[in-house]
Amino acid sequence: MGTPSIPRPVSLVCSVLAGREPWLAAAKERLEEAFGPVDVESDVWPFGHTDYYEPEMGPALLRQVVGFRDLVMPDCLREAKRTTNRLERLLAEQLGETPARPVNLDAGYVSMDKLVLATTKDHAHRIYLGDGIYAECTLRWRAGAFVPWEWTYPDYATETLRDFFARVRRLYREKIRATKP
Repeated sequence: MGTPSIPRPVSLVCSVLAGREPWLAAAKERLEEAFGPVDVESDVWPFGHTDYYEPEMGPALLRQVVGFRDLVMPDCLREAKRTTNRLERLLAEQLGETPARPVNLDAGYVSMDKLVLATTKDHAHRIYLGDGIYAECTLRWRAGAFVPWEWTYPDYATETLRDFFARVRRLYREKIRATKP
């Protein structure tokens, strides 16, 4: 019989899609209010891997990914996604702009072995967490780098994003080492 164990804390991250840089900044501000200070952030990149979001968010989207200073337990992912959903609604009201959905927030976490994202969409490879939230292992750590799965979203499979998450992983490793007795 297996013995349950408590997992290590993980590094919470959030991807932000928006049509304008000021909306990215507004989202980051709200995210810091909810999850604490950001200690790592990516550059801002054009998002052109799919037109899936265009009807709701408009064209020419931008992406930025942020990582938070404080480590969290992996089982907080469901609540983190519920929080980002609430923040999306709040930002839509705050920004008072069209399109109807000015920002998209995707919560996830980085551990030593993987990047896990939360989603509201079910699929064969996703695990139900409760409250309409699913988890997906989006990238795995192999031979010194994050590598994609067959189901990994094309943008997350890019070298640019995989390198950013490797940077988050390095910071995470330092935090874990600093907390060991």
